[in-house]
Amino acid sequence: MLAFIRPVFMLTTVLAATLTLGGCALPPPDSRVASQVLSPAQTAETSLGRAVQARLKDRPDGVSGIYPLEDSLDAFTARAMLAEGADKTLDVQYYIWADDTTGRLLLKALREAAERGVRVRLLLDDNGIAGLDTSLAALNAHANIEVRLFNPFPVRRPKWIGYLWEFPRLNHRMHNKSFTADSQASIIGGRNVADEYFGANRQSQFADLDVLALGPAARQVGEDFDRYWASTSAYPVDQLLPAVETPQAVLDETLAPPEDGPDTQQYLEALEQSDFLQRLLDKSLAMTWAHVSVISDDPEKALGKGQDERLMSRQLSAALDQPRASVTLVSPYFVPTESGVALFGELEAQGVEVTVLTNSLAANDVAFVHAGYAKYRKPLLKADVTLYEMQRTASTGNKRPRAGVMGSSASSLHAKTFAIDGEVLFIGSFNFDPRSTNINTEIGFLIESPKLATEMTDSFAEEVPQSAYELALENGDVRWIERHNGEQIRHDHEPETGPFKRFWVSLLSFLPLEPLL
Repeated sequence: MLAFIRPVFMLTTVLAATLTLGGCALPPPDSRVASQVLSPAQTAETSLGRAVQARLKDRPDGVSGIYPLEDSLDAFTARAMLAEGADKTLDVQYYIWADDTTGRLLLKALREAAERGVRVRLLLDDNGIAGLDTSLAALNAHANIEVRLFNPFPVRRPKWIGYLWEFPRLNHRMHNKSFTADSQASIIGGRNVADEYFGANRQSQFADLDVLALGPAARQVGEDFDRYWASTSAYPVDQLLPAVETPQAVLDETLAPPEDGPDTQQYLEALEQSDFLQRLLDKSLAMTWAHVSVISDDPEKALGKGQDERLMSRQLSAALDQPRASVTLVSPYFVPTESGVALFGELEAQGVEVTVLTNSLAANDVAFVHAGYAKYRKPLLKADVTLYEMQRTASTGNKRPRAGVMGSSASSLHAKTFAIDGEVLFIGSFNFDPRSTNINTEIGFLIESPKLATEMTDSFAEEVPQSAYELALENGDVRWIERHNGEQIRHDHEPETGPFKRFWVSLLSFLPLEPLL
C-alpha cells in the first residue's frame, strides 16, 4: 500500500507546489522595447545590400532571387554565412532550436555577429528550446541581442506541468522558420535548427527543403517577423528567465560544441571551405528570378483570435482552387480530413491530376499523425489520387543525405512543398494537417516560377517511384508497390514495420484526436 501512496503523494506535492508558485499567470509584456525591420534603403550600403541591389538592377520590378536549399549541409552553411555576412541586422525565428552541435554553432554565429555591432532579434517558440534557458538568458544580456519566447510556459521545469491548466493556450505553437539578414536575404522552409535537419545526426536524418530569397521577398519576411515580434504572445526572456551573473563566461561554456566531436569538425571544416557567401556576394550563385509572395498566419491565431481571411490556410485554399492540370504535393505529416479528400476528389473529377508524397509508417516519426492519415488512404485512392509513401532508408556511414528531397537517403521526409500546373511552387512550414490549418502558425513562399515548379514535378516523376512505395487498391485492400532494380515487390501490409507497431497505430486511429494532429 505504501508503494502506491508514495508516488501519488509526490505527484500531489509537485502539483500543489507548482500551483502555489503562481506559475499559472504570465507577466504582462509591458517592458518590451519597440523595434522594426530596417528598410532596404537603410541597408543598401551593407555588403549584402550592395550585392543584392547589383543583381536586381537589370531585373523586372518586384522580382526576387530564389535559390532552393535541398542539401542539408548547404542549408546549414547558408544560415551561418548570412550571420557572418550581416552588417546591421539579423532577424531569426524558429519553432525548434536544439542544444546540439548545429544549434550551438548557429547561436555562436549570432553572438559573433552581435560582437561586430549587428542588431540580433531572436524569436523562438518556447516548446522547442529544451536545455537552452541559461544560454538564452546570457545571450539576451548582450547589448545587441534581444531574445523573445513565443507563447511561453510560465513554469520552466517541468514545462509539461503547464498543460494541466493551460492546454488550450499552450497547444498553439509558432511553427514558423525564418532567418533574415540586413533585410536583403532570407531563408525560410521546413528546417528547424537541430542536427537531424542538417545531416549531423547518425540515428535520425530528415530530407527537407528551404529556400534562400534575395530582394523584395526578404523584405516581406522581415515585415512578417515584425508582426510576430510585436505580438502579444512574444515575451522578453528577462520576464521569464532568471538573470545570469556572468553571461560572457556562461556563453563561452554553453555555446562551445565538443571540439573533438566528428560532427563539430565536419561543420567547422565545411564553413572554412564554403564559398557560399563569396558566390552570393560576387553574383556567381545561380539564382532564379521570380515574383514571390510571403504568406503566413496572423500571430493572433496562437490566441485563438486570428481573423479567417488572414489565415494561411485560406490563402493556400485560394491557390489550390485554381489548378487546371496538376497538383503535386509533398507533406511529411499529411492528414487531409474529409474536406481535403473532397477537395482532391473534386480536382480529379475536373481532370486535374493530384499526386501526393508523404511518409510511410516506417519513416514517420509521429505515430499519432500516421494513424490520423491512414484512414484516408482508401478514400484518396478511390478518388483517383496518386499516393506515394516515402521509404525509410537505414543509416549508413555517410551521416548526412546527399540526394535531393525526392530521392533522399534520409530516414524521414520533412519537406513541405507543392507545385500547381508546373507554374507556381510553394515552399514553407505548412503541413497539410489540422494542426497547421487550425492551431499552429505557419509561413511560406508562393513562387511564380514555371522553371522551379517544373523542376519540382519532373524531379518528383523521376525520383519518387524509386524511393517511395506507390499505393494501390486491390479488391478493396491497400497494397504497397516497391520498385527495386526494375522489379516490382507488392506488400500486403505497411512495409518495414512489425505487427505490434501496426496494431498500435490501428488502435490510435480510433481515438478522437484528429483536430490536434
